Amino acid sequence: MSIFRAYDIRGIVGETLTEDLVERIAQAIGSEAQIRGESKVVVARDGRLSGPSLQAALIRGLQASGCDVIDIGMLPTPLLYFATYHLNTGHGVMLTGSHNPSNYNGLKIMLGGKTLFGDDITALKTRLDHEDLTVGQGRLESVDIVEAYLQRVLSDVKLAPGRRFKVVVDCGNGVAGVLAPRLLRELGCEVIELFCEVDGHFPNHHPDPTQPKNMQDLIRSVQDNHADLGLGFDGDGDRLGVVDAQGQIIWPDRQLMLYARDSLSRHPGGRVIYDVKCSRHLKHTIEAAGGEALMWKTGHSFMKTKLAEGGLLAGEMSGHIFFKERWYGFDDALYTAARLLEILSHEAQPPQAVFAALPDAVSTPELQVLMQEGEHFHFMQQFVQQADFGTAQVFDIDGLRVEFEDGWGLVRPSNTTPCLVLRFEADTQTALRRIQDIFRQQLLNLKADLSLPF
Repeated sequence: MSIFRAYDIRGIVGETLTEDLVERIAQAIGSEAQIRGESKVVVARDGRLSGPSLQAALIRGLQASGCDVIDIGMLPTPLLYFATYHLNTGHGVMLTGSHNPSNYNGLKIMLGGKTLFGDDITALKTRLDHEDLTVGQGRLESVDIVEAYLQRVLSDVKLAPGRRFKVVVDCGNGVAGVLAPRLLRELGCEVIELFCEVDGHFPNHHPDPTQPKNMQDLIRSVQDNHADLGLGFDGDGDRLGVVDAQGQIIWPDRQLMLYARDSLSRHPGGRVIYDVKCSRHLKHTIEAAGGEALMWKTGHSFMKTKLAEGGLLAGEMSGHIFFKERWYGFDDALYTAARLLEILSHEAQPPQAVFAALPDAVSTPELQVLMQEGEHFHFMQQFVQQADFGTAQVFDIDGLRVEFEDGWGLVRPSNTTPCLVLRFEADTQTALRRIQDIFRQQLLNLKADLSLPF
């Protein structure tokens, strides 16, 4: 089934993802949880229209496996992760379509304190196919986790005395709206809310801050209100977009430079992990701050697992930031926003000047080449085998990242949507065009009718 992805389960509601299927998958998850020695599972959902009915199916399936269920309600994904630690269950299931269109939904699964991905997701499907399911009748209880979460963040993050930022918060009508404005106010910020009412129709713009088109309302509001910065959250609150006072998007790889410097100031020699889509200036910044820089695969589960092996923090170009230092190592856009404000509050310069001082380059945002379901994986396999980039340095840990003296290019298959993801960075516009031309030729050599967005 195509809904079983690399690091979650996701599909179109009523077509590839139905209530009956969610209930059966939930029983398989509960069966695996029981085998791992824990019978309590925390559940939550985002603000999608299909959430209530699919969550009911999720709860039924978990109970049918014999697991007790703790329902924490409609909350951002990070609070589901937090609840597994705070309530000491280690097991949790988040019902969310993340940044996918409104007709999608899915499951992010944590068992034994680890987010499932790869072979573990496949093992769930095998358990389901073989009807290898435990049977019982678990109990259901509801728990309010919000106050405990807020207290935990506010006990950790402290803005410098006397620094009060004016911040525009755009939740894109996603579930972060139930908490992000309140958290920022309690940190001492003046908050201007933009689309913070939860609405699964996403009537204003899609809640995906990686796409510049979805940041335009935030940019205008920051400029109109003369705010210090703008914060944009994705649909389930685990990815963060940032805009400075002039409306410039501060991409996550540049944000990560600040987070890395801050953590390394307390832990010299620590490891900072970043994904293959990030700027090469990030590696230089980490090393200049006395840290170890490690490039790794894109994907929240891959990153969390690698971080658990050792490191201070990790980050992706998609906006997932994972703090292990002072936090739990899961991706949490609300906590990340708090840490960013803390860092900025201790700088003598205004946020815009702090951002402007970060190393930068000529680069593209994430570019997508849409394909049929599954086609992008097959294309990528062939491309890895056939592409010829001469003497350039090639990294194949996730797709192909090709490093030249004056820049780099990347093509990789998305694990969430049927498309190829590309990104380019260079020292100059001329170098960027040259690298894009090299990639264009290699891609068209394999598929001449490919429609490329560059």
